[in-house]
Amino acid sequence: MAKITLFSKNNCMQCKMTKKFLEKENADFEEINIDEHPEKIDYVKSLGFTAAPVIESGDIVFSGFQPAKLKEIL
Repeated sequence: MAKITLFSKNNCMQCKMTKKFLEKENADFEEINIDEHPEKIDYVKSLGFTAAPVIESGDIVFSGFQPAKLKEIL
């Protein structure tokens, strides 16, 4: 299983829902808050995204709260 990285922002409901989902599933993930780590914004943009949350796991990268896709990477 590839490592899961969650790029989130403050006051982002979809970010909170994604984090809660991953915690409920006992997923091993790292959360990077781009409000607290603005140096990561360019990396997230390089992946082709401009809105949080962005979830990265190996070759799979997607944006938004998508429980079906989250289940696929767990």
